[in-house]
Amino acid sequence: MIPGVTDAIAHSAMTKVRWRLIPFLFLLYVVAYLDRVNVGFAALDMNRELGFSAAVYGFGSGIFFLSYTLLEVPSNLILARVGARLWIARIMLTWGLVSTAMVFVNGAALFYVLRFLLGAAEAGFFPGLIYYLTHWFPARERARAVALFMTATAMAGVIGAPISSALLRMHGALGLSGWQWLFIIEGLPAVLLAPVVLKRLTERPEDAAWLSADERGWLSNEMAREREQTDGMHLTFGAALRSGRLWLLTFPYFCIVIAFYGVSFWLPQIVQATGTLSSATVVLLSAIPYAAAAIGMVIVGVHSDRTGERRWHVAGPMLLGAAAFVMTVLAPQTLAMSLITLSIAAFGIWSTLGPYWTLPPAMLRGTAAAGGIAIVNSVGNLGGFVGPLAVGWVRDATGTFSSGLLMLAATLVIGAAVVLLIKPPRLSP
Repeated sequence: MIPGVTDAIAHSAMTKVRWRLIPFLFLLYVVAYLDRVNVGFAALDMNRELGFSAAVYGFGSGIFFLSYTLLEVPSNLILARVGARLWIARIMLTWGLVSTAMVFVNGAALFYVLRFLLGAAEAGFFPGLIYYLTHWFPARERARAVALFMTATAMAGVIGAPISSALLRMHGALGLSGWQWLFIIEGLPAVLLAPVVLKRLTERPEDAAWLSADERGWLSNEMAREREQTDGMHLTFGAALRSGRLWLLTFPYFCIVIAFYGVSFWLPQIVQATGTLSSATVVLLSAIPYAAAAIGMVIVGVHSDRTGERRWHVAGPMLLGAAAFVMTVLAPQTLAMSLITLSIAAFGIWSTLGPYWTLPPAMLRGTAAAGGIAIVNSVGNLGGFVGPLAVGWVRDATGTFSSGLLMLAATLVIGAAVVLLIKPPRLSP
């Protein structure tokens, strides 16, 4: 085929793929992430009504990640066997039902049980989507695709904060507290979207009736060519498990996730500690750091793809996030200053995600791609248990968030150093 014609077909195919997949996956992940972290918005009133200490709340928030981690790898291996459409739809249905059931929380024990079940229900969703994207986006475009899709984690805060703020104001309607309405209404979209997934998602490029024959042929051949480039790749799940570099790669993600959820689950309470604003107002203001995070993800992800550099695009934002946490502690404890420094921290932490998630797929092919990605995500997400729990424990012990934020800063610095020690994987040209 003539090179100019091939370039036109490639451009047309990738444009269609982006518009077909990214907005829909973005929507799914907004719903998933909001159901995961909306407990942070609910906590402002829920903790007071139910008498939860910071340690109880931190443990309940983080226990989600224990079941999530235990079931992540088997869930993603099942997805690779039965297909993304069916398995992602199943995940959404079950997590939506469990999330809605949070309305029944009346004490610490049920809080722990439902958060644990929510992690079990959602296990495999994120790595499943990452694995799914590896069938549609060549390596050279993957950071941008992942960053655009993962801006959902930030936009869930931007969108979810005003929605959650409004729901908290429904306190007393039909005899329910505002935080109960929050769980009911924010859990239902996952249930409603489950059948849409079955209709909307296409498994692989060769099945895409919405691409022309030439576009299907080009994309199928391009992805097949990448799969054949096996030099230095691990082709079986067993080989992935024995890869020292893969396990080393999980550690920076563990550090990122500690900071990511260490701030996500506590952000409204950190903001509230700087003033005497109402819970609904605090939740609304919490959208500002999430907006900064969304901007950072797009800027850094696009620049990483443009330059082809990955490690510094992970390490640099980690160091920026660490510096911002230190600034949050040392700067005057005012509402405006806290929002500024926490926005810088969110910009840095969230910006790591697009470039980081190009690294595991670049090292793996075959069965190892599904299992290996799940290993990285599941081990890394243990940080989601450690971060909220540690911040809550420190908060109870010291009465402030300062030591907890400094702990998060140190974690990011250590993770950045490890990223720079990892030999860059050989990416497709």
